Amino acid sequence: MKEFVISEAKAETAILVGLITPQQDEVKTNEYLDELDFLADTAGAVTVKRYTQRVNGPNQVTYVGKGKLEEIKTYIENEADEDREVGMVIFDDELSAKQLRNIENALKVKILDRTSLILDIFAMRAQTANAKTQVELAQYRYMLPRLQRLWTHLERQRGGAGAGGGKGSVGLRGPGETQLEMDRRIILQRITLLKQRLVDIEKQKNTQRKNRGRLIRVALVGYTNVGKSTIMNILAKSDVFAENKLFATLDTTVRKVVIENLPFLLADTVGFIRKLPTDLVDSFKSTLDEVREADLLVHVIDISHPDFEEQVKVVKNTLKDLDCAEKPMIMVFNKIDNYHWVDKEPDDLTPETKENVTLDELKKTWMARHDEDCIFVSAKLKENLDELRDTLYRKVRELHVQKYPYNDFLYPVDD
Repeated sequence: MKEFVISEAKAETAILVGLITPQQDEVKTNEYLDELDFLADTAGAVTVKRYTQRVNGPNQVTYVGKGKLEEIKTYIENEADEDREVGMVIFDDELSAKQLRNIENALKVKILDRTSLILDIFAMRAQTANAKTQVELAQYRYMLPRLQRLWTHLERQRGGAGAGGGKGSVGLRGPGETQLEMDRRIILQRITLLKQRLVDIEKQKNTQRKNRGRLIRVALVGYTNVGKSTIMNILAKSDVFAENKLFATLDTTVRKVVIENLPFLLADTVGFIRKLPTDLVDSFKSTLDEVREADLLVHVIDISHPDFEEQVKVVKNTLKDLDCAEKPMIMVFNKIDNYHWVDKEPDDLTPETKENVTLDELKKTWMARHDEDCIFVSAKLKENLDELRDTLYRKVRELHVQKYPYNDFLYPVDD
């Protein structure tokens, strides 16, 4: 599947487009575009321009208004004259087939939306047969309702004798429409095949889970790029791939961890994101099953991110959708080394913000007032990891005693 893949050999230039609506103010739109910029960078594209428009909702034909679309077109043409050609325009919301077709016809460049960009990254990141199958399934599901856009170059043939109207226009199908129906049937067959392949993979995974013995299962969850894989590597002394990119981890990695005399299984899972495509959630069901079957969740949060509160809500809503919201949880606020604060002067009466609250004071804020245990760490600098290990030991031990009350290794016998 190469429909969405951006070449890594030469970085393409991209324009980002978002909407300011009554449901999404300017601040939120800019936050989404920041994330879209990071997604584009992860996929190998360089953002050169952003456009926003204040409207009541997306235009059903062109997403943005005609005037804004003309403005974008003028910029693209001027950039081409300056020998820096714009390769693509990326929209922050999912576009319909009609919108894609009309925007492409107007701008004459590659058009992507947030969903296709995420699919692009997933296609680049997929390594195992399981991940590749899940990505391919999601791509076909995305492509199916947009097939007509791929055959617009045959519209003249499709017109045929019916182009002049009248009764002759009914029932006369040109080659383009015939090919469209063939492609639709081929894709539906492929989707069926991929679904069956995932069922077979899931059977193998269930067998593997049954063979893991009587051990508590812990799953690392959180927004993408918050440091889950780095924490996994430290706790499990493993070499799970980790980098400062979105979706560095697609495949669930499970490792056995032993703290003092207590073994348990630790799983690193795919990161969540705002506006995560439904097709991806459905396709990655087998990966998310590690979250569903976990006895304990470790919710990792990037405290240095300017919008981490929103990320916490996204993760909790996703867990709710997975029926996992009631599971025992430890909240780990990571990247405290990147969290910047300044001490307030005694006579400074301005409201406290993230920039003037000390780390000790953070522990007294809403972040530490959850039913869950809350820990502040720096996985990169290995700061305060002893508290994380101690909390994991305590929570896993409690769960183990409840679930497997007769395991001998928890109660060592004197020689």
